[in-house]
Amino acid sequence: MKRYFDVLIIGSGIAGLSSALQIADKRKVAIIAKEEINNTNTLHAQGGVATVIDKIDSYEKHIQDTLIAGDGLCNKEIVEMVISEGPNQIRSLLKWGVRFDKKKDGNFDLGKEGGHSKHRILHYQDHTGAEIQKVLTEKVKKHPNITIFEKYFAIDIITQHHLGVLVKRCFDNIEAFGAYVLNIKENTIETFLANKIILATGGIGNIYETTTNPEIATGDGIAMVYRAKGLIEGMEFVQFHPTALFNPNEKPAFLI
Repeated sequence: MKRYFDVLIIGSGIAGLSSALQIADKRKVAIIAKEEINNTNTLHAQGGVATVIDKIDSYEKHIQDTLIAGDGLCNKEIVEMVISEGPNQIRSLLKWGVRFDKKKDGNFDLGKEGGHSKHRILHYQDHTGAEIQKVLTEKVKKHPNITIFEKYFAIDIITQHHLGVLVKRCFDNIEAFGAYVLNIKENTIETFLANKIILATGGIGNIYETTTNPEIATGDGIAMVYRAKGLIEGMEFVQFHPTALFNPNEKPAFLI
């Protein structure tokens, strides 16, 4: 079976769902989730979102904090882009209905975490990710231009290689035309063709014996890019949380 969309999004966490909502007013979008749409790393994210939203804070301070915490290893251009774009993304979340905790005076109850010189952490109780996931899921399910495919496991990105063209590692002109996807319920392979592909497949926590990540975090998108001869970088950077409670009979590990 072949399916045709303007944009194919693989992954259904905050990155995939927010991208879909920003695109779908003008494009036909498919979202592929290998489990239920809510089974994501986003659902389990607790702490909050760091962004410049207080008048006593600034982009320059947030950028400086990030570069210091990165010990000189950050790509400054990307840091500047992410931090300057942060407030716009928060405004989108608020527009869609996401809640963040507020103080009695109506201002946001901003937290302060390690590496930050200012209070700039927006949060909803201790379940920020669950709040974002719930709201975005409700929005995409109601959007007429978004089609959701649950229990669909993306296998490979379709490139010129599948048309008989020799593609070498990090070749400048690799083109992506879609993906081969396993329909888990029917045990059949389906072809999804699209003009654009967004990989939003989350992390790699489950390559380790113990992780705070849910079982879906297996690095599928990274593996697909590698097989497609694409460029992968920063694979050595993995966050190890210092306050996870190890219990060999409990997965994922409990985050204190």
